[in-house]
Amino acid sequence: MRKPAECETMAHIRAEIDRLDEDLVRLFAERAGYIDRAAEIKAEVDLPARIGSRVEEVVANVRRHALAHGLPPDLVEKLWRRLIDWSIAREENRLGPDSMRKDS
Repeated sequence: MRKPAECETMAHIRAEIDRLDEDLVRLFAERAGYIDRAAEIKAEVDLPARIGSRVEEVVANVRRHALAHGLPPDLVEKLWRRLIDWSIAREENRLGPDSMRKDS
């Protein structure tokens, strides 16, 4: 693993980006495991896949993390809202329609 300043060629940079991409995919897969477990628990306690207050809490958290790490919060929010939509769709596939569940 090289720090950006230690990369002397495009091959070095590409190798590090590829490594980071693999790490990101692994982390997204790990996150998906938690989403699957959340769907199981939500089914047991009759919660919907989409809980609006939690969505906004997650977005606020990632915006704060983006600022702390020097990334544009608007970009990170857009990425996370897409990830959240995918996660909710994944939960809904396991839970069924939300129309009968309460948002809490």
